[in-house]
Amino acid sequence: MRPRTIRSTPVNTVDHTRTANVVGLGLIGGSIALALRGRGWKVYGSDLDDEVSRHAQHEGIISEIGIAQEAEITIVAVPVTASVDVVREMLETTSGVVTDVGSVKAPICESIHDKRFIGGHPMAGSELEGLDGADPHMFDGAIWVLTPDLEADDENFAVVASLVREVGSEVVALSPTEHDRLVAVVSHLPHLTAASLMSLAQDRSEEHASLLRLAAGGFRDMTRIASGSPRIWIDICHENRVAILEAIDDLNAALNSVRSFIEAEEKTSLESMLQRARESRANLPGRVTDPSALSEVRIRIPDRAGAAAEVFTLAAELGVNIANFEVVHLAEGNRGVAVVLVDSGVVDMFRGGLIARGFRPTVSALT
Repeated sequence: MRPRTIRSTPVNTVDHTRTANVVGLGLIGGSIALALRGRGWKVYGSDLDDEVSRHAQHEGIISEIGIAQEAEITIVAVPVTASVDVVREMLETTSGVVTDVGSVKAPICESIHDKRFIGGHPMAGSELEGLDGADPHMFDGAIWVLTPDLEADDENFAVVASLVREVGSEVVALSPTEHDRLVAVVSHLPHLTAASLMSLAQDRSEEHASLLRLAAGGFRDMTRIASGSPRIWIDICHENRVAILEAIDDLNAALNSVRSFIEAEEKTSLESMLQRARESRANLPGRVTDPSALSEVRIRIPDRAGAAAEVFTLAAELGVNIANFEVVHLAEGNRGVAVVLVDSGVVDMFRGGLIARGFRPTVSALT
């Protein structure tokens, strides 16, 4: 059955306030609307449920109900199974950039090839559901993946990247397929693992009534994400089936190794595995916040499609955090210079990677 799309009356805007549309006013859409409203944007919103739209306007989450035809950007925040139809509708209805927030990227990016569409996925969320769980600070310090088409327009990419930075997130650019394989491991598999562990505990509690009373902080921390909406995860598992199955197989192999260490009483091997996991957990990347630890890299954007997105793709491949990004227009022609801030400790590696890809970067320390 073809998913229903969002229907709303287009609105013409006449002032010069930065304007965005948010289509789908659930947890993520509502949080984006709140974050933008708090930064002075005028936000038009629409939801399949008219009551949700009215509630969002009443609570000040959106400025007005509807879709502004000339909005700078339209964010589609609907279930992944409906995203393709809604994005297509917004590309027809509006004149600005269109992005989505779905947690599976290959299906939509393979279905839509339009220079005005930039796929996206904020790696943020909550165990809460719906508009009432919306939080304007949800994206502070979060990773927001963008999956631009190879022919993506640099200006459109910059619009989305700028919005992502404005709401407090870090931009990482990946191919849709790479994104889906990676999030299967760090997002989808953890949720399914938490749900499976919670189900196991529930089953065992039927034999031992006191089991769940023994659940301490570690168990609660690990299973917290099992509180997420089951409906959303049914769609995710359908859309990202292949990558999720691969991740489950890898986890099963890892658990089987642990089982074999325990069964054979291989204490050294078990300790080595646990120590490696401990060190990996301690070394999870953080964010650079001290300006004195940053360097400015200026990159003239060559005259080829997708060049700005390529800068972010390279950064993701090298593990370089881009702390800030903007495009400065040159006086001559319509090309520009990408100005990015990165950790000074990795700037030489980043510069070398850019040169290898045909860019001509210049580097200077922030003062």
